[in-house]
Amino acid sequence: MRSEHSIHFPSQAVSDLEKLNEEYGLKVARAIRHEWFSGTTSKYNSHKNNFHTLRLYARGEQPIQKYKNELSINGDLSYLNLDWKPVPIIPKFVDIVVNGMAQRNYEINCFSQDEYGVSKRTEYMESILKDMRAKEFNEVAKQQFDVDLYENDVEKLPDSEEELALHMQLNYKQAVELAEEQALNVLLEGSNYDLIRKRCLYDLAVLGIGATKTTFDFSSGAKAEYVDPADLVYSHTESPYFDDIYYIGEVKELPINELVKEFPGLSEEEIKDLVNKYSYPLDYVANRDKNKVQVLYFNYKTHMNDVYKLKSTAAGGEKVIEKDDTFNPPVENMDGDFSKLERVVEVLYEGVYIIGADKVLKWRMCPNMMRSDSDFSSVKMNYQIVAPRMYEGRIESLVGRITSFADMIQLTHLKLQQVMARMVPDGVYLDADGLAEIDLGNGTNYNPQEALNMFFQTGSVIGRSFTSEGDMNPGKVPIQQINNGVNGGKLQSLITTYNYYLQMIRDVTGLNEARDASTPDRDALVGVQKLAAANSNTATRHILQSMLYITAEVAECLSLRIADIIEYSPTKQAFIRALGAHNVATLEEMENLHLYDFGIFIELTPDEEEKQLLENNIQAALQQQSIDLDDAIDLRNVRNVKLANQLLKVKRKTKMARDQQMQQENIQAQSQAQQQQAQAAAQAEVQKQQAKTQAEAQLEQTRSQLKIQYLQQEVQLKKELMQFEFDLNTKLEGSKQQTNTQIEQKREDRKDQRVNMQADRQKEMIEQRKGGDSLNKFESSGNDILTGDASMERYGL
Repeated sequence: MRSEHSIHFPSQAVSDLEKLNEEYGLKVARAIRHEWFSGTTSKYNSHKNNFHTLRLYARGEQPIQKYKNELSINGDLSYLNLDWKPVPIIPKFVDIVVNGMAQRNYEINCFSQDEYGVSKRTEYMESILKDMRAKEFNEVAKQQFDVDLYENDVEKLPDSEEELALHMQLNYKQAVELAEEQALNVLLEGSNYDLIRKRCLYDLAVLGIGATKTTFDFSSGAKAEYVDPADLVYSHTESPYFDDIYYIGEVKELPINELVKEFPGLSEEEIKDLVNKYSYPLDYVANRDKNKVQVLYFNYKTHMNDVYKLKSTAAGGEKVIEKDDTFNPPVENMDGDFSKLERVVEVLYEGVYIIGADKVLKWRMCPNMMRSDSDFSSVKMNYQIVAPRMYEGRIESLVGRITSFADMIQLTHLKLQQVMARMVPDGVYLDADGLAEIDLGNGTNYNPQEALNMFFQTGSVIGRSFTSEGDMNPGKVPIQQINNGVNGGKLQSLITTYNYYLQMIRDVTGLNEARDASTPDRDALVGVQKLAAANSNTATRHILQSMLYITAEVAECLSLRIADIIEYSPTKQAFIRALGAHNVATLEEMENLHLYDFGIFIELTPDEEEKQLLENNIQAALQQQSIDLDDAIDLRNVRNVKLANQLLKVKRKTKMARDQQMQQENIQAQSQAQQQQAQAAAQAEVQKQQAKTQAEAQLEQTRSQLKIQYLQQEVQLKKELMQFEFDLNTKLEGSKQQTNTQIEQKREDRKDQRVNMQADRQKEMIEQRKGGDSLNKFESSGNDILTGDASMERYGL
């Protein structure tokens, strides 16, 4: 480091013109170089080497020299023939974390938080509340007067204010909000942000820090880029979100041709001078490419005084004229026709510095600084960084926690190889003297080869308890098994040690067996396994939350970049047409997009476990008939589980209220039906009685008429009968008279006959007398006289 160069950052209490000077930018760059690149072990290379080691562990490619030092004797490894390749234990756990989080999808929600957007949302909400509260009146007006007073679709009106709140979160979207979301999605897709997100997740798991940046230029527009945390330099901070840093930079190694392409204003002499004066830092290896230079791209945050001259015009108006911060009118203006207006705002400078050549290629105020309308005095950095487990500048990572255990696993693995290499198979002990005393009985002796053949083929051994002299034979068992498994206990001990350190990795990281499904307990219930996996997810949730923070910051910065594109960029129409290709309805809103201020929220889609919990709640509600099938379909379409559960509560209450209302309506309908039935029965009874009375009256009338007719007929018949009787009596009287006449006539004729007969008899008697007294007398005595009625009735006629 040169003694004449300043090692401190320049003062910020200087004028804006001095800050714009390239010399000021060179002082800033030198101060950064002194903090990060000076000394035999610079801070930059210390970070870079540490991150490089962690990445090697995460790949299972860590240096093996430390293991050789452990097993060597005074550096001698000539007696060891081992496989030194590291056991890839850590990559498995890193892949479980990164791949599990990479598949979690998300949605970007934009809410207009400017005055106009808020007023539109408020008007819409008040309109719905008005329709909700005047629903009964509107229904009466529609039924009686056929006038529709509703301002919204009556079929989609919420039933309660709680349901209205959910409706505003789930369904209400202004056209400008949809346009903003569409614009952000297009920019993220154009930047391949899914790939950037996966790389950041990997860095967060391995290094404990993730970084991205947003850029804007007139050729490629706004986009997001990946940043390697090993190349970052930044001011000291205690915040995991790096929200209080005042400078940040990124180191790149560029070939000379790329540098000339980026800065075409460099002359041939400047390029030669740069190459000749370039010197690598002390910790750089000597065999680096001489055609590459180390370039620092950095941002520096400071403040600027916005000064304006407020002048009164002759016409009585006021005119504002922009001035630099050196403008300082006297306190008491003699003329009294102008005054000073000022405000202090944050500004961002960008610079490009060649570290080895101590040369600044670019120093300027950023032309398109990102400012939110809600906090215009603050400016956002181009970089988005997060280190969730940072303390006092030290960054902790998931891999950093387990490297020591991975080393012990590797040493145990090497010891296992040693034990296995020194293990020999079981052998036999052969007592040749014992064999010499054995006679097989066929004249031959028992030689060692035949004994071994018999032993290995049959397992039998021929021995002799006594020698040929009769003494005790110490080699009576000439072949004995030798057990060489003395290292079996060491092998089992090493396997136990290996499993111990593997379990330590699981305990330290929280990645249990249920998370990777390596050795799940066969007796454990499915719910217990899921609970264990959920607890493991909780242990690594800070990595997912950090990635969501980066995504939200990237989306917010791109949102501000979009406003710059639409307001300032000559590619405005091309950008709007690119967005309109996806959604033509947003074209009109795009024209005024820069007038809005948006709040950006990242909403995670539920994972399988959360979906299953929600589905269980839905199924339970369906079984209890608390919701309908249509409600279940709507609930499954809600991506936010929390909102879905709230909506489920609202749907249940609505369904209960609707069922209760339907029950009351059914009761009322039944009551009305019963009343109508009773009224109908009473009316039927009345009608029956009326009909009965009418029938009786008609019957009586009929009877009277019949009686009258009967009496008339009776009178007629009596008249006819009396006439008939009269006629008959007349005829009878005539018959009687005629009969009487005839009787009288006959009587008279009889009398005449009797008279004649008497006369004849008398004549005969006389004659008899005359003829004799012997003649008998035949006349009746006292029976020839009729007394009483002489009519025909006496004779039954």
